[in-house]
Amino acid sequence: MKVKAKIQLNFKNNKQAKLTYDTLEVDNKNFLDSNLKNNTITYEINNNSLTTTLATIDDLIACEILSEKIITKTNYI
Repeated sequence: MKVKAKIQLNFKNNKQAKLTYDTLEVDNKNFLDSNLKNNTITYEINNNSLTTTLATIDDLIACEILSEKIITKTNYI
C-alpha cells in the first residue's frame, strides 16, 4: 500500500518559518520532501507503511512544537 501525506505549517512571519525550516531540515533531509515559501513550510511524505508514515508525522509535529517553544521562550523573533 502506498501512503502519502502533506503537511503545511503556517507561521506568523517569514523569519520564524525560515528558522524553523532550517532547524528541522537537518533531521528531515533524505526522509521527506520539504519546501519553504514565504511563511509556509510544506512537507510531503511518501511511504509504503501507514505505521511509519504516522510515526514520521508525529515526530515532525513534536519537533516543530519544540522549535516553536524555543523561539517563543527566547524571544528570538
